[in-house]
This record gives sequence, structure tokens and C-alpha cells, in this order.
Amino acid sequence: MRLGLALGYWGRGPDPRHVPLAQEAERLGYHSVWTAESWGSDVFTPLTWIAARTSTIRLGTAVAQMAARSPTTTAMHALTLDHLSGGRVMLGLGLSGPQVVEGWYGRPFPKSPLTATREYVDVVRQVLGRQAPVELDGRFHSHPYRGPDGTGLGKALKPITHPLRADLPILLGAEGPKNIAQTTRIADGWLPLYWSPNRPEVYEASLAEAPEGFLVAPMAQVRVCDDVAEGLLPVKTMLGFYIGGMGHAARNFHADLMARMGYEEQARRIQRLFLEGRREEAVLAVPDAFADEISLVGPRERIAERLESWRKGPVTDLLALAPDRESLRVLAQLNA
Repeated sequence: MRLGLALGYWGRGPDPRHVPLAQEAERLGYHSVWTAESWGSDVFTPLTWIAARTSTIRLGTAVAQMAARSPTTTAMHALTLDHLSGGRVMLGLGLSGPQVVEGWYGRPFPKSPLTATREYVDVVRQVLGRQAPVELDGRFHSHPYRGPDGTGLGKALKPITHPLRADLPILLGAEGPKNIAQTTRIADGWLPLYWSPNRPEVYEASLAEAPEGFLVAPMAQVRVCDDVAEGLLPVKTMLGFYIGGMGHAARNFHADLMARMGYEEQARRIQRLFLEGRREEAVLAVPDAFADEISLVGPRERIAERLESWRKGPVTDLLALAPDRESLRVLAQLNA
């Protein structure tokens, strides 16, 4: 099982720890470092900044939001950074949800998310393959554009710049069972939002037809500390925000996932509290058991014991949301 460092997205401003943490992860032998985006900092610029200050560690987006860019624009970002970094890019894509897509990006959330995702990946693959001009008679991502409001003058094009790698890895941040199953057919890997090594049955059917070499790269908060309950608070804070606030009361993919993992009643309560403005109560309503099973928190010995269960399943890459150098170092030692 390889290790990655997940840095997430910025809060109020750039985090001065990110570059030093990425450099430390590279020194410790971590395979990859990942950035993210929501409705603030973008995913590619910080990754480019890190690329300029590292030399071997792979550079992943977890995730680049599809609504933020056309698929050809995303492919241009990926192929450009892949050249500049010497072939280190791993392109993680995600569809996000209606609240963000329509509220922030000002675009309609696709009525057929699986079709939209499939077309998006198809176009990116065509750009990176550069075998012919990009052409797709699609429902969401037609190339050339043939909509009723177009000029009809669009021309199929292929990239001027020759991509460094036609097989640049594409991973998808999928949550629903059908979306995950499709991911095994059209992508090189999957970026689970929540992964519990204690509940393999949650994803077993969706991963049944995953090909050999398919990447499974979940994120997990990693924190070496003496007090487990205290160490779980950041995990619960993250869960309270995602389950309670990252979606509408009637359509929240994160809450639905928590429900499928055996915590339906608690997920709905967290949603209700958060949407009522009782955010602290929403965080405290997150069960310690759920926060614990999707993270690696506690003394070194406890993390070492629990890490074994992560190794036994299909996980190929553990992407650690680690807040400090010590946690990074201990995880590297335990995984050696």
C-alpha cells in the first residue's frame, strides 16, 4: 500500500505548511501529494507551486471539479503540468453536487450524472491520446458544439501541444454504487471520500469488475496523539460540515453515503442540526465510532494495529490528511 499526502483546499488563505509538508512527504518516500478545490482556491495552481519545489513525488488532484472547467480545459491543465513536472500528474476528477455546481459554478447539475461523467472522461482521454481531432456527439459535452445557440462553425481540433503521456492516470471521486461501478470501467482508479476497512461489503459489488491494477485511493485523517477522543474532533468537524452542509436537505450525496455505511439515523440528525444553524451540535452528533473507522487516530501502537486492516483490503494508496510532520513520519515508518 503506497502512501500519499492529502492537503485539501485552502481556507481563508494559503497554508504556509503545505509546501514544507509536501517536501517532507517526498523525503519520507511518499508516492503522491494531492490538492483539492471547492469554492475558493483552485486545484491546479497550488499543485504547480508544489511541483516546482519537489522532484519525484507524484502530483494528484483530489479532486478537480468537472463543473469548473470544460473537459478540454482540464486536459490542457493536466498535460501542461505533466510536462512541467516530468510526468508526475495523476488527474482526479469529481462531479460535486447540485448545491455547488449550480450555486457556485452557475451551471445546471446534469440530470444524468453517469452520462456526464463518462463523456467528460472520454473527451479528456481523446485530448491526452492525440490520435485525432476531438469529436463526441454527446448529451453534455459535444465536440464540436452543435447546440441551437451555436454558430455551426465549430471545428474539431486536437491539441497543438503533444501530451507527455497518453496514459496519464485518471481517477474519479465517485460515491454512488452505480457511479463507482462505472468508474471501474472508464477510469484508472477511484478516490473514495469515506473508506472503512471494517465494512468491505459497502463497496464490494461496485468494485466486483475492477480490472487488475485499478487504484483505490481513499483519504483518511491521520493524527498521532495520546487522546483518541481529542484526536477525532477534527474528523468529526469535517464530517459535520460535509454531511450537514455540503448539499441540500433533499439531496446530499455525503449524507447518503454515511447512511449506506450503517449510520442513517445519525446522518439525518447531523443534517437537521446543521441546517438549523446548530453547527456545534451537528459536529458533536457525529458518532465517534464512525469518525474512528474512517481515520487513523491515536497513539503509535493503536495506529499500527489498525493500519493492518487497511492493508488487507483493496486499498492501493492511502492518502493521509496529516496535520504535522510527526504523523507523516510515523505513518511512513509503520507502512515500511
